[in-house]
Amino acid sequence: MRLFRPLVLLCLLIAQVAVSSAGPLATPSDEPAQARQALLDALATRPRDPVIAILALNEGTETTDFLVPYGVLRQARAGQVEAVAVQAGDVTLMPALRIVPDTTLAAFDARHPRGADIVIVPAMHDERDPRLLQWLQRQAAQGALIVGICSGARVLSQAGLLKGRRFTGHWFDRDDLRSANPTGRYVANVRFLHDGGIVTTTGVSASLPLALTLVEGIAGQARAIEVAEALGVTDASAGHTSAGFALSAPRLWTIASNWLAFWRHETLAIPVSDGVDDVSLALVSDAWSRTWRSQAYAVASPTSSGHITLASGLQLVTQDRQALRSAHIVKLPPDTTAMARFTQTLDAIGQRYGQAERDIVTLALEYADASR
Repeated sequence: MRLFRPLVLLCLLIAQVAVSSAGPLATPSDEPAQARQALLDALATRPRDPVIAILALNEGTETTDFLVPYGVLRQARAGQVEAVAVQAGDVTLMPALRIVPDTTLAAFDARHPRGADIVIVPAMHDERDPRLLQWLQRQAAQGALIVGICSGARVLSQAGLLKGRRFTGHWFDRDDLRSANPTGRYVANVRFLHDGGIVTTTGVSASLPLALTLVEGIAGQARAIEVAEALGVTDASAGHTSAGFALSAPRLWTIASNWLAFWRHETLAIPVSDGVDDVSLALVSDAWSRTWRSQAYAVASPTSSGHITLASGLQLVTQDRQALRSAHIVKLPPDTTAMARFTQTLDAIGQRYGQAERDIVTLALEYADASR
């Protein structure tokens, strides 16, 4: 879910309350198993070493939607994975972090004239960017499997790729997606769904099970289990409970009061160094930056060049530690898994800001919080 234009989104949130009460349509109980198998079947038709493009809009691309599939696929050595930006230059991730992409659309096309085998589309700052939409349409026409993570489904919708298809998406986007695609059908209670070469997912938290299913389909079940254990993921199924992910008056009040009380806003600094885990950093920085009270930044040692190399090999642009010397330090817990770091972060948010803030974060991420 895109939380990068607070005032505009706050107005949208208020308007959304009136239409959220209807809730999602019911889904047959076997739908998640069928959805997972359909994606595995689609991947079985792809090359054994597929070319995978993970798209990024330089002006704004969702943090976890982007870094999780990139980090997981690179860790699993599944396919030829490239971070592909619309143009040269750094990519601002939302709501936190900044990276240097591997290549650009033009350079990618020059190296791969037949197109990608798989294209992963995170949520974008501008879902109507014509450069993105035209490129996606060409990739789809050339036979690529197009994967929209979270509000990346909105980009796919703008490209006309959801017409006549079954799809899912972030709970906040449900009505917009339905309205824009009257010949399609929204499906609830599945984390990800494949139909006719197009894959969509629910909210940000679906990026991990989706990425692990991609690993299984590309590199095999044993590799997927190995990576899942390293990440601390115990459920990579397509099962999801859509009910409960909706706005309410108390949630609206929490968001509005936090946004308006700007004097309580905090800057957080996450110390990082070469080799830091992409997935852990994404989940932790993303969660802390969705409280409507805090903004997280990655900071390196004073002797660094302003860049560090993530575990995946991707270059992360760090902030000046001296400029953030008054920021509250948030350290990534050592010697544990990415999912453990994420749940510990949710606990820390609840302790620092209250359980209502934790609830808002899990709502935005569409994460089924065991503590709820």
